[in-house]
Amino acid sequence: MEKLESHRVLFCIGINQNFMDAPIEEMKQVWQAFSQMIQNIDELPGLNILGIMDDDRLQVGAASTAPWMAYIMADVPDIETIIAACNFFRTVPVGDGTYKLWKYCKIEARIGRELVVPE
Repeated sequence: MEKLESHRVLFCIGINQNFMDAPIEEMKQVWQAFSQMIQNIDELPGLNILGIMDDDRLQVGAASTAPWMAYIMADVPDIETIIAACNFFRTVPVGDGTYKLWKYCKIEARIGRELVVPE
């Protein structure tokens, strides 16, 4: 079996009902925390974000399972870095830090490899 140099990962992000029920000021704080989480993922050593997709035009409301609300596709060097990316949902504070990002959204990582189509 071939040893993979990196993993192709699809981070699937769902927004839950706590976000939908939050007042507008709290929603703004969540989006600031969400932005920080994306930046933190982008700064992980060896992780290369290939693209980010938001599914908010065709899906409205909470998305706790597939289809998700947003997706990040990245090449990631190892499992530990994938775990670190997911962990930002547990550690990035929202507003004054009483709550973390995972009160408002969730993440699931789908791990695979780059598909190379033979010629």
